[in-house]
Amino acid sequence: MFNKICDWFTNLLLLWVLLVCAIGFIYPSALIIFKPYLDYFFMFTMLGIGFVLNPEDFIPVIKKPHLVILGTFAQFLIMPFLGWFFALILNLPKDLAVGLILTGSAPGAMASNVISYLAKADVAYSIALTTTSTFFAPVLTPFFSSFYAKAYIDIKFLPMFLSIIKMVIIPLFIGLTIKHFAHEKLEKIKSFFPAFSTLFIAFICGLVVALNKNYLMQVSFIIFIAVFLVNFFGLILGYFAGIIYRFDTKRKRTLSLEVGMQNAGLGAVLALKHISDQSALPCALFAVWCIVTATILAQIWSKR
Repeated sequence: MFNKICDWFTNLLLLWVLLVCAIGFIYPSALIIFKPYLDYFFMFTMLGIGFVLNPEDFIPVIKKPHLVILGTFAQFLIMPFLGWFFALILNLPKDLAVGLILTGSAPGAMASNVISYLAKADVAYSIALTTTSTFFAPVLTPFFSSFYAKAYIDIKFLPMFLSIIKMVIIPLFIGLTIKHFAHEKLEKIKSFFPAFSTLFIAFICGLVVALNKNYLMQVSFIIFIAVFLVNFFGLILGYFAGIIYRFDTKRKRTLSLEVGMQNAGLGAVLALKHISDQSALPCALFAVWCIVTATILAQIWSKR
């Protein structure tokens, strides 16, 4: 019963995101008080993801590592470039431009695994790609962020690298270790952790809205167009990369979703910690929008 309630809660991710964003806009102080604890919330989320992962999730990486490397290469080649390209073309203000680049430089979103299942794609491959890009994130996210954003701001590689190690890699390994020794006990509450991740993503988006309430009044519609374009072309180019790799239909769909969906929650946390409140805005918008488009795409693909 407990797991069913948690699954129901997780499936309503978009609703919770919109609700908490509304709270952040109407009552900003209700969320801003939690900003100092942001790192710990994210660490707990990654700890929970470690509880959810299984050893067999890594089998595709071991059996056919070239497929995972190709997928990860496509993700980090396409998305940071799209973030930089559309920030340049649309002439975004400095903070928004850096935030869009950081969004593109984030690893794959864990939500893509659920969307891949709904889209009748290759779920095992999706998990392998998300996990691999997450483990590479401490190096690749700060590298691509600093490389593409250097025209706007000097992003220090080492502080961002250490933040991702602390907030992502260490909790993930701890979660995997605990699950190895307490598998049966965790099975009873396994759905709690995706539900908590859902709540945290909603909280992040709401906090960014709360911190930028006054700024949102001044932001032009152009940032929404930028987020739409990065997501749209990420999905298309991800699928096109699958065609180049000669993947079957299920893996093409998977790669499209993995490339088009980013862990924008991590991007928002990094932006708030290392850049500015305003730079987190594209990340929060992307976190909401990529779920909308991916869900629609999954519904279309599931019927074909």
